[in-house]
Amino acid sequence: MSLRMIQRILGLLLMMFSLTMVPPILISLLFADGMWDAFVIALLITVVTGALLYLPNRHARKELRTRDGFLIAAMFWSVLGLFGSLPLMLTGASALSLTDAVFESFSGLTTTGATVITGIDFLPKAILYYRQQLQWLGGMGIVVLAVAILPTLGVGGMALYRTEIPGPLKDSKLTPRITETAKALWYIYATLTITCMLAYMAAGMDWFDALGHSFSTVAIGGFSTHDASIGHFDSAAIELICVSFLLVSAFSFSLHFIAWRQRSVLHYFQDPEARFLMLFLTGLVVITTISLWLTDVYETSRGLRHALFEVVSVATTAGFAVADFSIWPGALPFLLFVTAFVGGCSGSTGGGMKVIRIILILKQGMREVMRLIHPNAVITVKIGRVSVPDGIAQAVWGFFSVYVLLFFLMLVGVMATGVDQVTAWSTVGSALNNLGPALGEASAHYGDLPMLAKWILVVAMLLGRLEIFTVLVLFTPAFWRK
Repeated sequence: MSLRMIQRILGLLLMMFSLTMVPPILISLLFADGMWDAFVIALLITVVTGALLYLPNRHARKELRTRDGFLIAAMFWSVLGLFGSLPLMLTGASALSLTDAVFESFSGLTTTGATVITGIDFLPKAILYYRQQLQWLGGMGIVVLAVAILPTLGVGGMALYRTEIPGPLKDSKLTPRITETAKALWYIYATLTITCMLAYMAAGMDWFDALGHSFSTVAIGGFSTHDASIGHFDSAAIELICVSFLLVSAFSFSLHFIAWRQRSVLHYFQDPEARFLMLFLTGLVVITTISLWLTDVYETSRGLRHALFEVVSVATTAGFAVADFSIWPGALPFLLFVTAFVGGCSGSTGGGMKVIRIILILKQGMREVMRLIHPNAVITVKIGRVSVPDGIAQAVWGFFSVYVLLFFLMLVGVMATGVDQVTAWSTVGSALNNLGPALGEASAHYGDLPMLAKWILVVAMLLGRLEIFTVLVLFTPAFWRK
């Protein structure tokens, strides 16, 4: 492991991240909201820090190994979250405390969508834009973007790519070269964002709201430029557009790549993960709609409309809202919240444990039942027509076990700060699944939570975004042995 090489890469990445402060500066000048100086200061601090890391190590040249990739991914997301909080602490009357600024920054970059801010409608335009931009950058992953750029600077990328792409099947590449793979992902990502923005504008949003919401929709983030989220617009057309792009973004981007290459959509219906997600969401919409009708919460059409939107928004871990589902009757709030544990497909911008893992857990459970009936039978687990190696199956069970253990430990930690049980388990689940909305005292916002609870949730967001093992491996003695 070369520490000089890692410092060089972190310096380069920080200097590139400093450029993301330029659009908010332009937005501030355009709307004359007086926030441009905060972003200029943040830009200078970030670029100078990046230069101090890069310049002394600029001649370091060494091929990255997998261990280096884990360390860079974890360190960069941590460092990026901290530097991303700078503008939020420097904005005068709108400034946040260190804890709240870091929480908001990590929530944006991990596409969690939880917020400590109230009065979002009255925030300066530059801050509104910056929050949305954080989610867009985090959606596909800053590291994947860097993989497309760093090879031209003499830095290899495969180790980084494998630690960033979500899901258990990380070694499959869309194109033979990793650089081309990363670029293909970002071309698709950018195309979806532009298309989503144009659709929002056609449905009645102004350009600023359309841009901001396209960022957070394609990223499956959940930040909005309004306190009432998508419900602010009270438009069935806007809600349908949002649902459509959330579904598209919840599918694996490898499917979008194949559709672009082959000019066909048949593989969406043939992919087991995509089929499972659609059937899962359809069943939830039916259950939710019937429950709302039977309890007379809404009239028939509005009940279906709100059920469709909230199910897709929560299940894909976006967290947009058109209604407060936490006050819906019976078990609906709990049911909807639990769906976020499934999340999006592997290779999507969604959070959660990923659909492919849920499928494997269910299939392995059935295999164990069959083994009780036929002890000597050789039963393989298949996804579609492909047999899943036992190594991957074991890794899924390992992930699930560690996930449950960490959830329990952080739940106890948040409760120890004085938070009630419902608020604690929902905020931890929301952060770990990169969802955003919670129940109990955090159903409106996270601003009233104790400071220590917020820091625990920041760690949960990071673990969820990097899929737990990428972070935990750094705390094993074997990782640091030569």
